[in-house]
Amino acid sequence: MKEVFSWLKAIVVALVIAFVIRTFIFVPVIVEGESMMPTLHNADRMIVSKISNYVGELDRGDIVVFHATESKDYIKRVIAIPGDTLEYRDDVLYINGEAVEEPYLDEFRAQMNGFPLTENFTLEQVTGESVVPEESYFVMGDNRQNSKDSREIGFVSKEEIVGKTNFIFWPLDDVGTVED
Repeated sequence: MKEVFSWLKAIVVALVIAFVIRTFIFVPVIVEGESMMPTLHNADRMIVSKISNYVGELDRGDIVVFHATESKDYIKRVIAIPGDTLEYRDDVLYINGEAVEEPYLDEFRAQMNGFPLTENFTLEQVTGESVVPEESYFVMGDNRQNSKDSREIGFVSKEEIVGKTNFIFWPLDDVGTVED
């Protein structure tokens, strides 16, 4: 009887630890679709760090997972943070009037043969706001021509964000951190 109780106690402790880790520290996620190509591919499996929700702020360039609907999460890149202005002109991103390099788009740009990867727009044209509101973020997929992102769904509030991700654990050929 002592041995059964010991095993039961160990199982309960393991379940509590697993629950705490999954609820407050990290959770696995599967990339669905091609909106983050070439950085991420359909069916990549990643670890989402929920710690970023409790410590620190999100930065431009971070890849985040957020609740897009009650039943669907999206994975996108943070392009603008609270207080930022944003404009895309001639396939160049301008944040607060300054041109910003996006090296993660180089592979797709090379395939475009001089055609723009991202169409011209301003923050006000797509959201009706001139700056990103407090506690909100403007996010976009790296596959700019095939991504449902803030250009369509609007800002993502901080409370909708599950966490940051930059570590692929499957497929084994791609294991490692995602480079900006």
